[in-house]
Amino acid sequence: MEISGAFDSIWLDLTGGASILWLSLVGIIVLVWDIFRNNAPPIPWVSAIAVLIALAYELTKVIEPTSTAFFSLIQTGGVASFISVIILFSALGSILLCAPYLKGIGRSYGEIYALMLFATSGMILLGTANNMVTVFVGLETMSIALYILTGVVRSDEGALESALKYFLLGAFATGFFLYGIALIYGATETMYFSGLAAGYSVTDLRPLFWVGVALFLVGFMFKVGAVPFHMWTPDVYQGAPTPLTGFMATASKAAAFAALILVLYHGIGALELGGADWQLAIAIIALLTVVIGNILALTQDNVKRMLAYSSIAHAGYVLIALVAGTNEAYAGAVYYLLIYALMNIGAFGAISLLEWDGKEGRSQTLDSLSGIGFKRPLIGITMAIFMFSLTGFPPLGGFFGKLAVFAPAVNAGFTWLALVGIAASVFSGYYYLRVLYVFWMKPASEADPIVQSSSFPIPRSSSIVLVTCAILLLGIGLIPGVRDLTLSFFI
Repeated sequence: MEISGAFDSIWLDLTGGASILWLSLVGIIVLVWDIFRNNAPPIPWVSAIAVLIALAYELTKVIEPTSTAFFSLIQTGGVASFISVIILFSALGSILLCAPYLKGIGRSYGEIYALMLFATSGMILLGTANNMVTVFVGLETMSIALYILTGVVRSDEGALESALKYFLLGAFATGFFLYGIALIYGATETMYFSGLAAGYSVTDLRPLFWVGVALFLVGFMFKVGAVPFHMWTPDVYQGAPTPLTGFMATASKAAAFAALILVLYHGIGALELGGADWQLAIAIIALLTVVIGNILALTQDNVKRMLAYSSIAHAGYVLIALVAGTNEAYAGAVYYLLIYALMNIGAFGAISLLEWDGKEGRSQTLDSLSGIGFKRPLIGITMAIFMFSLTGFPPLGGFFGKLAVFAPAVNAGFTWLALVGIAASVFSGYYYLRVLYVFWMKPASEADPIVQSSSFPIPRSSSIVLVTCAILLLGIGLIPGVRDLTLSFFI
């Protein structure tokens, strides 16, 4: 790395990392603004506009060839910008949902939006990384902000418990992750993804390398909530404010999976020897994640916990694609991350509008919302689209997303694993469609008395998010150009 040439490439570096720098700058401005004018009402909308500007910028770079910036520490354009679009859309939807929600519960703190901007910049750094150090910096920037956001309702013991659990387990997983990076570097003498294969081919420390890979994957599996590293997921998702739960379930998972995809595509997956070892390990984790996630989701009466276990199962679907280790599989996984973000931002957004227990929905049951679809048709109809899409019904986006992750596994000889995923998707229809049964088929007289007397107003910003996600899920699967675009990134 020749530092003397830094000024020669400074413009390319600034444009390549513009979204990260922009969101960090606005985050600092919001934080300082909140110091002098505590909880200023314009802060959420300024934050949303900042994310929207970054989103528009990354959309213009999606069709550009993938390149690198900051001495090849991050990638920009192409697949990196596509991943950034997913993260930024999730952040934008979450901010629009958070603004009225947090105001309604009396927690409209300005620092929340600064933390969301910092977390988003860390997610983009993580999802576009080209170097192990960049992965670690992005991961920690994202994680520290999310630990704080989980416990933002400081008067709620459930939120504080969730934040403490998330922090302790996250710190423990980070230790595995960092030690894995150290061992990989010790074996290959490089931190760059593209240099791992060359370093592996000449090293005499191959056992050390694979121990490092194992520890490295433990850190990633924790972040995506894969079994058996999923213990934190239901409690954290249930305890955090619901729109922030949606933010964690979509943007952070997309960033972590994107980094894993880039590591496999450029580094570990390109190795000529030992490929079957990491594929078998991920296949076992994918199998456990899909099966256990769906079984535990089946037993939940609380919608947030059900969606938490559902997110675990969907992490397993993405892992099924990664087991294949082909360009088609990596493209399918990236495509599925987009579909997954739309489904879960919408689902968590819809359920956040139906909270009545004063505990961020932590204690209310699904049956307490009987007949709510007729009382609030917009929520009922959009929730139906989200639930059918999560199940995988055609022609919704969820169907095409699952097709994109299961087909590469079949083509690569992992038919048995794809069949498990398909069977699990059919099985998941029971608990997804149960939500619609309660919303539309159970009489409203069986709802909780508080629900019967509440009006459940729908703010305009929230309705925009729900309708946008629903429309995109209805149309995106029918637009083959999006799927073809992701495939072009890996050819």
